[in-house]
Amino acid sequence: MLLREKLKSDDHEVQRIAAWVLGAIGDASDIPQIRGNVKRTSDPLARAFGEHALAQLGDPEGREALLRNLRSGDPAVRTYAANAAGEGRVAGAADALIALLDDPEPDAQIRAAQSLLTLVQAAESAPEAGFSRDVYPATKQNPRYTEGSVIELNDGTLLFAVSEFAGSGADHATAQIIARPSTDGGRTWGEPRVLQENVGKQNVMSVTLRRLSPAANSPAPIGMFYLVKNGPDSLEVHLRISNDETRTFGEPIRVTDRPGYHVMNNDRVTVLSTGRLLAPIAATESLRKNHFVSYCCLSDDGGRTWRYGRGQVDLPKRGAMEPEVVELLDGRVLMVMRNQLGTISAAWSEDGGDTWSQPGELPGIQAPEAPASLRRIPATGDLLLVWNNTYTQGMGHGGRRTPLAAAISRDDGRTWQNFRNLESRQDEQYAYTSLTFVRDRAVLSYYVADGKTGFHSSRFRSVPVAWFYAPAKAASAEGPQ
Repeated sequence: MLLREKLKSDDHEVQRIAAWVLGAIGDASDIPQIRGNVKRTSDPLARAFGEHALAQLGDPEGREALLRNLRSGDPAVRTYAANAAGEGRVAGAADALIALLDDPEPDAQIRAAQSLLTLVQAAESAPEAGFSRDVYPATKQNPRYTEGSVIELNDGTLLFAVSEFAGSGADHATAQIIARPSTDGGRTWGEPRVLQENVGKQNVMSVTLRRLSPAANSPAPIGMFYLVKNGPDSLEVHLRISNDETRTFGEPIRVTDRPGYHVMNNDRVTVLSTGRLLAPIAATESLRKNHFVSYCCLSDDGGRTWRYGRGQVDLPKRGAMEPEVVELLDGRVLMVMRNQLGTISAAWSEDGGDTWSQPGELPGIQAPEAPASLRRIPATGDLLLVWNNTYTQGMGHGGRRTPLAAAISRDDGRTWQNFRNLESRQDEQYAYTSLTFVRDRAVLSYYVADGKTGFHSSRFRSVPVAWFYAPAKAASAEGPQ
């Protein structure tokens, strides 16, 4: 494409115009070149245009730079940042845009007002802008498609991997990992291919697709984590690494090498800002014992070798189950866990996931015995929680897994707000979500359990980030359709 060639120009004016246009019509493959230009240029406007293009292409570092540029001492940079915040639907820019309404530069005031109107309109239309697809509908032959993970590849393709069970929907039934691609943001999907054949005595399941390092100048390797199930006393976490955007994978690496039953949910591995990989595990000697403790396995060399964390978390009854971890703004790590207590349990680490505090809970959150997903929204810096917002004491598993809800925390989990239902039908149940962010959208997957047939299908859902912040009148009870 001519524009991509122009990115390599030595003329700052040409370079910045090319970046501006590609920010609107380009894809993830343009990020490395634009990022390299930003690092090399000494021209403030060319650098700002590149940073704003990165923000529009969904690059977290670009989003952070755009937010800084809204407070720049250069009025031209502030003005162009205000314009880009609206074009990129950067919901987290609202406060800075409001401040620019009193800016001494009239053009900055006007661009800020225009962008604020754009953000409001995006929030009000967000329920209609969301969509979902049942990418893996269950059948009699394959009654269960569950525990999936979605990743964006370097060319902008979405790859949706899932556990495909055959003959039965039981946890011990035969299963393999398959995946389907989408080149249009999840509206249509290509044919499935096998990513990991069954090498267990029972199955392989619970896939995580994850870049294995923080943002870099070139796309990081992609790790495929999965469980190998051999029986009630043997469940292992394995990793295979791809250096060619999932076309091929290397030999398996054992993440867990101790005897026992090690559960790592789908879409769970976290990459810290230090580059450390955290694989959150719930372990028990045997399902016959059926009491779990949670901890992390850690890798400081990109997944090539692993060690067990020195600390663990325990809870009453069946224990601390199906953990999820997220890095907090102060550098600590927060772990949330499934339990049988009607809440979501929480523990904190001050040493990168090695040891853990005594457990507490997420305040104001009720939950059945079901997993929760917790991620930071790149565009705003807030935490997004997705879980089943219900609890019935005395009922099996603490209640049915509906509704599937979301809530926002602006203070790293101390308080929660903007409660929304993504799904709420009473004849279905929803769980085992995956969650990632692509540009200005939250991309999810989860199982949909049919109350009549017992079949479990896997659904893909794309939701504008603005929807999670929309006023109640703009967010329907069912969420985006």
